[in-house]
Amino acid sequence: DYELCEEWGHLYPVPREDLINLHREHLFHLLEMGDMEKALQLLQRIEDPGICLAISEQSLDQHPDLAASHFLADYLTAHFYANLTTARRNEIQALYMGSKVLLTLPELSRVNYFHLSSRPLLMLEQLLMNMKVDWVAVAVQTLHQLLAGQEIGFTVEDIDNLLSKYAEKALNFPFALKEKRS
Repeated sequence: DYELCEEWGHLYPVPREDLINLHREHLFHLLEMGDMEKALQLLQRIEDPGICLAISEQSLDQHPDLAASHFLADYLTAHFYANLTTARRNEIQALYMGSKVLLTLPELSRVNYFHLSSRPLLMLEQLLMNMKVDWVAVAVQTLHQLLAGQEIGFTVEDIDNLLSKYAEKALNFPFALKEKRS
């Protein structure tokens, strides 16, 4: 049905908003089905870059699942980096990095941290608080690789400071041991 509507849009004038809604719904359907290749082909078929940007951003703002969020953030960064405001660019890159970190976690636990996908530092802190040290090691390594040469509102130093803060707390003993005498 989506393809039929798309063909109809080529033959007859369709208002811009209706065209955006059609393509957004089609894209969302493909992403829900997990067909990233067809989703990419759909975005490449759209001739007007303004419509393509609007569709991609609106789809991302609907908070799709993890794989779809990762795909859309990657697509927007790769194709529309210059068209985005600095704040929006940082938001999308943070979402990309957060979704990349989530993909490194065991599949069953991803749902517990999905709400933090746009805030990778907060996700890292939550993992530390939950004592998921092995997961933190992989997450830190992933973030270090992704942050190389990027400016998204936080840096490698921020990650190191967070790790130092929790390492210090782990060694802090708030009570004194008392010797019992009989």
